[in-house]
Amino acid sequence: MCILVFDMKNTLFFIVFIFISTTTWASFIYVPMSHDNQKNHLKAYGIVYFSLEAGLKSKWLLNYDGGAFLIENNKIVENECKIRGVSYQVISDAKSQLILQEIASPSSNQEAVTLEKAPKIAVYSPKDKMPWDDAVTMVLTYAEIPFDVIYDKEVLEDKLLLYEWLHLHHEDFTGQYGRFYGAFRTAPWYVEGKMRAEKQAKELGFSKVSQAKLAVAKKIRDYVIGGGFMFAMCSATDSFDIALSAEGVDIAEAMFDGDASEPNYQSKINYNKTFAFKDFQLIRNPTTYEFSSIDMTRKRRIPKTSDYFSLVEFSAKWDPVPTMLTQNHTTLVKGFMGQTTSFDRNTVKSNVLVLGENKTNREARYIHGTKGKGMFTFYGGHDPEDYSHRVGDPKTELDLHPTSPGYRLILNNVLFPAAKKKKQKT
Repeated sequence: MCILVFDMKNTLFFIVFIFISTTTWASFIYVPMSHDNQKNHLKAYGIVYFSLEAGLKSKWLLNYDGGAFLIENNKIVENECKIRGVSYQVISDAKSQLILQEIASPSSNQEAVTLEKAPKIAVYSPKDKMPWDDAVTMVLTYAEIPFDVIYDKEVLEDKLLLYEWLHLHHEDFTGQYGRFYGAFRTAPWYVEGKMRAEKQAKELGFSKVSQAKLAVAKKIRDYVIGGGFMFAMCSATDSFDIALSAEGVDIAEAMFDGDASEPNYQSKINYNKTFAFKDFQLIRNPTTYEFSSIDMTRKRRIPKTSDYFSLVEFSAKWDPVPTMLTQNHTTLVKGFMGQTTSFDRNTVKSNVLVLGENKTNREARYIHGTKGKGMFTFYGGHDPEDYSHRVGDPKTELDLHPTSPGYRLILNNVLFPAAKKKKQKT
């Protein structure tokens, strides 16, 4: 009997020891995102996406350590961090609870947002290679986040319903071929691109490229209204809204669609149909590399050395969406040019949030809004690490910019559809 009691006591001790060991042993992977603690911010987003795909629990710690991540501990994720060069720590459950308690304090402008599911991503882009590159495609590839490339045919066949997140390549939805006519109308890539677009439009049942692009823009509009998340950069931002506003109005000159534009077409523009912009004036001269007064490229007089924009601070606990979209290790981001560099504040609708701005020049660089059940984000400029990217320039090597604040803003948009939705307060 004594032996039995001794064994039972030792067994009980062993069980208690195992329980204590498992509850105090490291159980979370902590991915810091501050300037000093993370050596590859961009690939860190890919680690979080990888974890969500694997079904692991993750939290986004808004305004904490540069927007850090807390991931359920798993040896596979730890190995991926090592392989991809992402800074991380393995911390105990007790340590993670202390962090979450600190964040939960009413006095802190911080919040822990649960990330539930990796969003399925589509990039709207021509299937053939273009003479310039796309920042979103590059950073998704660099961060090792999977995506599908779709274009007009897939959109018109309602394939968007298969995706939670859509990026618009630097597209011209007005059917004016990017307004490259003035400088590149004899360039082989321009001539071939125009012929290819006209052929594709006819195959889809349209007599003009502008008609096909409008149909695509309306499908994307409906996708967002139905609950999709849409992100656009550079000329895809304003040309998308212009196309919607000009539905039923011919704004393209003969060199673009074979016939003259409508007289007085400016008076027929319907701003009620747009997502983000209002009261803009269209540029009539077809040789001008500009769509409308929305863009600030030709108006701004800012030297490259002082071209920065600041991120707006929001309440993490009450406004988690804009807070997610502005997570960064700096509040001051280098400016960069594009066909559409930034947005004139006078043309931005009052119900659209400005996330990044240059107050001195009264320009918005980064904006966000809701449409129906969905959301959209517009980001001005072409490439956050190539100040004045031009046709034919070599692509940016992101291995040289693993901590880019400008590229982080893109990846914020990729992850935020994964966030657990909060019930609206009544």
